[in-house]
Amino acid sequence: MSTFMANKGNIDRKWYVIDAAGKPLGKTAAAAAVLLRGKHKPEFTPNADCGDYVIVINAEKAVLTGKKLEQKYYRHHTGWVGGLKEVKYRLLMQDKPEMAMQLAVKGMLPKNTLSSKALTRLKVYRGESHDHAAQKPEPWAAI
Repeated sequence: MSTFMANKGNIDRKWYVIDAAGKPLGKTAAAAAVLLRGKHKPEFTPNADCGDYVIVINAEKAVLTGKKLEQKYYRHHTGWVGGLKEVKYRLLMQDKPEMAMQLAVKGMLPKNTLSSKALTRLKVYRGESHDHAAQKPEPWAAI
């Protein structure tokens, strides 16, 4: 008996929709990361990209628990001297809730080349509607 190893030829990818309305941002991002990585499948292989496509809707209605809206910052550096940029999550969730969700999912994926390929399969939308009805996505409610 041989061990099954997933590769490009034997992976079938499905589409899933996660509704983030009223759910914590971190729990929604964790569920999306599991689906993107393929850890919910019995044929999961850690060194192969066997994940599915994930559509996250209602990203603007995701909630942050505690005082994170006022105390948590998104920070990045431009590369220039004194180029540290800071944005409070309250402003980030108002202006770019899609970016906040993508950053949360990116932080929950492994730091290797598989994560960059997995992030291309993540589609985040601010509201209820999305452009992927032709793919017949299934709702994912295990949050």
